[in-house]
Amino acid sequence: MDKFLLQQQVLERLAEDLLQAEQAVRVAHETATHEENIAENKYDTLGLEAAYLATGQARRAEAIRQAMANWRQFRPRPYDASKGIQLGALVCLSIPTTSSNSSFSARMGAA
Repeated sequence: MDKFLLQQQVLERLAEDLLQAEQAVRVAHETATHEENIAENKYDTLGLEAAYLATGQARRAEAIRQAMANWRQFRPRPYDASKGIQLGALVCLSIPTTSSNSSFSARMGAA
């Protein structure tokens, strides 16, 4: 398995997720600001709820953008046996009588 191809696949999936998140932001914003959703009394909260949803979706979209930026900067290094498994290592576990599993070591969040 090629680590750089895997990195591209992750970026493609994040791009798809970003499109969905941005669409959700637009829909929630339109709902929050639509004239039919102006509160008529204190119990009429559809517009307020949609505004909260739009804010949450905007944060989600920003988190995806940040993850994409991190993945674009990430440069997996070739495996060095003297250092052992490091960030960017692609590990394949093979256990007799079961199928093999692969794991890609990548840290994308804050420390």
